[in-house]
Amino acid sequence: MPYIKVPGHPKRLPLEIGLTLMANKGPSIPQIIQMLDWQDDTHQCIMVMERPLPCMDMFSFMELHGGSINEATAQHVMRQVVHAANVCCERGVFHRDIKPENLLVNQDTMEVKLIDFGCGALMKKSGFKVFSGTEGYCPPEAKYNGKYHAKPTTVWSLGILLLVMVCGNYPTAEDLFLIYANTWSSPGLSQECCDMICACLHPQPQKRLGLQKMHLHDWFKVIE
Repeated sequence: MPYIKVPGHPKRLPLEIGLTLMANKGPSIPQIIQMLDWQDDTHQCIMVMERPLPCMDMFSFMELHGGSINEATAQHVMRQVVHAANVCCERGVFHRDIKPENLLVNQDTMEVKLIDFGCGALMKKSGFKVFSGTEGYCPPEAKYNGKYHAKPTTVWSLGILLLVMVCGNYPTAEDLFLIYANTWSSPGLSQECCDMICACLHPQPQKRLGLQKMHLHDWFKVIE
């Protein structure tokens, strides 16, 4: 694991430890997992994390409910994940692997926590050249331009996350074609939800919905 320089720490820290500390620096928010203690030894590093109970990862939760969740539940989850993603970026952390497996959900309250910063990186203005994360969440610019930026990529991953949660599968080539044309829809989903997915998955990163504006989308004004 690479080591990074973290403000306030004299020595460089293992990447995941450093990014988790940075994501929690300042007022802690319940949507980001907290690290209670850590130790970096010669042969291993140990992270002591909070353990919310009851909880399971979102992928398992979806499997328990037939492979997907209803739109109202997805909206409640997305509101929390968007907030967590924004806070991470504000604190200099690019998570790079937002997906159902990296979201802990309390089945009783539907409170969500973002976990696992092992694929993350420090935020920077210039683009990243090597993709790190889960292939199904890789934005098109990383494949075709060889460069991607933190916030548009985060928005892309959030769009894939939303589609996976409400549809139970990754978008097909046909789905992406219709999304690019802003004509995609799916039975049982509101028009606002479909619009949200299309806005997040625009093929041109500069035309995607802005990360800081996601919580203002019309979708968050309906259903709940």
